[in-house]
Amino acid sequence: MEGALAVRTVMIAVVVAHCGAVPTASPSQEELTKAQAYLSRFFSDVGVSAPNSIWRSSLDSFEDTLRKMQEFFGLEVTGKLDSNTAEVMARPRCGVTDVNRYAHFDGLPMWEKAVITYRITDYTADLSQSDVDANIAKALQLYSDVIPLDFKQIDSGTADIMIMFKSRDHGDFAVFDGQGGVLAHAFSPGEGNGGDTHFDEDEDWTQTSAGANLFLVAAHEFGHALGLSHSKVQTALMYPTYQYVNTEGYKLPDDDRQGVQAIYGVRATSAQPTTKPDPNAQPTKQPGPQPRPEPDPEPTSEPPPDRCSSNLIFDAATSIQSNLYFFKDGHFWKKSSSWDGIRTKKIQSVWPGISKVDAAYGFKKGNTAIFFEGDHYWGIRGNTVQPGYPKPLRDFGFPSSVTKVDAAVHVSFIGRTLFFVGNKYWSYNERRGRMDGGFPKLIHRGLPGIGRRVDAAFENRGYLYFSYGSRQTEYHYQRRRALRTLLNYRWMDCN
Repeated sequence: MEGALAVRTVMIAVVVAHCGAVPTASPSQEELTKAQAYLSRFFSDVGVSAPNSIWRSSLDSFEDTLRKMQEFFGLEVTGKLDSNTAEVMARPRCGVTDVNRYAHFDGLPMWEKAVITYRITDYTADLSQSDVDANIAKALQLYSDVIPLDFKQIDSGTADIMIMFKSRDHGDFAVFDGQGGVLAHAFSPGEGNGGDTHFDEDEDWTQTSAGANLFLVAAHEFGHALGLSHSKVQTALMYPTYQYVNTEGYKLPDDDRQGVQAIYGVRATSAQPTTKPDPNAQPTKQPGPQPRPEPDPEPTSEPPPDRCSSNLIFDAATSIQSNLYFFKDGHFWKKSSSWDGIRTKKIQSVWPGISKVDAAYGFKKGNTAIFFEGDHYWGIRGNTVQPGYPKPLRDFGFPSSVTKVDAAVHVSFIGRTLFFVGNKYWSYNERRGRMDGGFPKLIHRGLPGIGRRVDAAFENRGYLYFSYGSRQTEYHYQRRRALRTLLNYRWMDCN
């Protein structure tokens, strides 16, 4: 700790007995919308559309994903939104995607040091400062008891793990939701915000079974900060939902211990060896001189651009499978929906034949994306370029004068894709496969507040983001209102 975006978490769960599913009488649109949001957020291997969608494939996606969720939590697997399923969805929990048994984040991020520093910058009003310090230290000790890491609290400067209690919007694009729901979140190990852990100050933080027990919540969060994802084992600390358990003499459960030791190894003990050395054993022959290693070859490509530069300018940006992709100079950064850090790769290493991306947009339906370079474009599904591509830009209905698209963004609730070229933009009807009448329009008139040009655009959590240069505007499309101005690098998990 989004997955800048943080890994949201909650706590331990005990085994809960589930009775047979009780169907609700025709779930309301509000209930279906909440279920869709839950599945997209926590079981988002594929895009999930509401079950009343006109697209049959979206209906299948919703039901299949609902079955996956029901199986994970030990519910009756029906693919229908019944009362037991709705009750589990309403529980306080963590924001990271669910997985089987102990699990690690993509890429196995870890701390490459023996001593991890932490600092608490903002305390809760619910407990004394000394009580907060003691509970945080006790939660970290669960891990230092079993892995070769030590934790040191500092009072100033930047620590490896920065800890705070804050309400609502607290500067990392992962807005807290008030009491209940998401209790806390944390980033996985890494640069910048890696390891940082945030607690929702709107919760009632306690040292008892009432409210949210700080020790238990912190212990779960620090599992994410060390590289653990969620577990399917209901008695594990890293189970997604929270329920109080007795903290007296609490030790790290076996599933969590095995998971964190798989990353860092087992902490050595001071116990003496149980066997004596053999006096008759022959001395081990020392290895002879080894040949000098060959020098490392010169790098064959330019290093990736600096993602933490305050002057960072995106070539393109888009959302694919609830993950954000930012493109720059033949490279891209992937920001995972589970807030497990930033991944940097060359575009050609993932999508051969594409050297640069000028504009991009993604669909939740079908799990596809469109990448533009110059006067042609590709259809993308996952890490695969679809057959029959590239195709000419004119297929979209642009006039011959348009030889390059500056930016594109799909607005899902209206089924339109907006294309930006110079100081104008077009609206493309995806269902009809043609441009809307009355376009192009001037950007500053049709979308007031975002300026006159756009060189990257994307959607995230219902808002649109339009970048030009190193700055971007967060935008409410329905109201045609600019909400705030940001710097591009703020998405890059940088301090």
